Amino acid sequence: MAQIREIKKIEREKASIHSHITGLGLDEKGKAKFIADGLVGQVEAREASGIVVQLIRQGKMAGKGILFVGPPGTGKTALAVAIAKELGEDTPFTTINASEVYSTELKKTEILTQVIRKSMGVRIKQKRTVYEGVVKDVKLKVARSRYNPYYVSPREAQIVLSTKDDERTLNVGDAIAEQFMKLNVKKGDVIWIDAETGEVTKVGRAKGFEGAKSYDIEVVRQVDIPTGSIKKEKDITITVTLHDLDLNLAAQSISITALFSFFTEREINQDIRKQVDRLVKDMVNRGDAELVPGVLFIDDAHMLDIEAFSFLTKTLESELAPILILATNRGITKIRGTDIESPHGIPLDLLDRLLIIQTRPYNESEIREIVKIRANEIDVKLDEDAIVLLTKLGVENSLRYAVQLIEPAYIVAQRKGRESIKSEDIEEVSKLFSDSKRSVKYVKEYENLLLK
Repeated sequence: MAQIREIKKIEREKASIHSHITGLGLDEKGKAKFIADGLVGQVEAREASGIVVQLIRQGKMAGKGILFVGPPGTGKTALAVAIAKELGEDTPFTTINASEVYSTELKKTEILTQVIRKSMGVRIKQKRTVYEGVVKDVKLKVARSRYNPYYVSPREAQIVLSTKDDERTLNVGDAIAEQFMKLNVKKGDVIWIDAETGEVTKVGRAKGFEGAKSYDIEVVRQVDIPTGSIKKEKDITITVTLHDLDLNLAAQSISITALFSFFTEREINQDIRKQVDRLVKDMVNRGDAELVPGVLFIDDAHMLDIEAFSFLTKTLESELAPILILATNRGITKIRGTDIESPHGIPLDLLDRLLIIQTRPYNESEIREIVKIRANEIDVKLDEDAIVLLTKLGVENSLRYAVQLIEPAYIVAQRKGRESIKSEDIEEVSKLFSDSKRSVKYVKEYENLLLK
């Protein structure tokens, strides 16, 4: 049982590159707003993705998949995340790079089967004891990781929860504290914690909560402040994946000494998967659960070989299959494992099953807004001259390069005793960290000295 002990400034984890995305940012007519739900620009791609979401909801995507095609750094992964968010907060979203399919321990078909089952959810209804309220304060106690001295991880946390009628201070262990960091739980958030499992759910931002920071552009859902006691019985719905159930059932039949090797290296017996499928079918028939098709996103799809593509083609034909989204930045290239050239390195029979959505490079105004959103997400202040310079670097080099300079520049600013980044800080770190164009120039200049 998770440890939650009652007693009488959160440090932020490095935000995920797509943690600010909450949807596609479309209006009621399906038209893309310039800035909405954490996305900027890519109007055509977002509107096309909105139509795909409607097709999924209407059950008309059977046998089809999606392919995002565009240059690097044009938001392909962001759009995949946004589609999953539009389908629901509990929609399973699995993302892998195509190169992860090739392992010395597992067969390609086993790895693909596992990620497919990770992308199929089971929504289960239960009555649980939870701690629910709006966060009045949260403090993390962190320490250097036991495994990586350059990384800090939380050891415990203290959180103050309140409702309109109650207030409590809780001490929680590392498992829950890690979730606070991952979910970026902060003052004004409405959350609940499962008293038995310790699972943390972030519901949204409390409306009108005193002390909660507000923004002119808000991408987080606004919810009412809870009422009643902090600790309560609650009818909740949890979503687990078929792969979670596979592992749970498999763990019951293996020894403790085999646990670690099993989860990382061993294949899951097909008999176990059949047992799980029967269990889920029984729960669905009783009305205790429902299946939730999720999203399987495979980046750099051109890295898949002909056998993997064949397996995915068969998967699309299955009645119980997740939404398959592929992404690539390649044009005409060889299908891996063959001498056959094909658009995007994908066999034509699979390409015919995919709805292809194109992404385009961002323009200057879009890069400017993305830089501002990214700085806000990682809680860094940028002076106007710094925004101008980062935008220029994004146009001349790449958006990724401009965004990557923000945190190094913040360290330089702090060394100078400032909390806001100026253009001089950007200039300093841009000299220290080269972009791809300067790297190519360097290679040509010292070609004779570099090893071949």
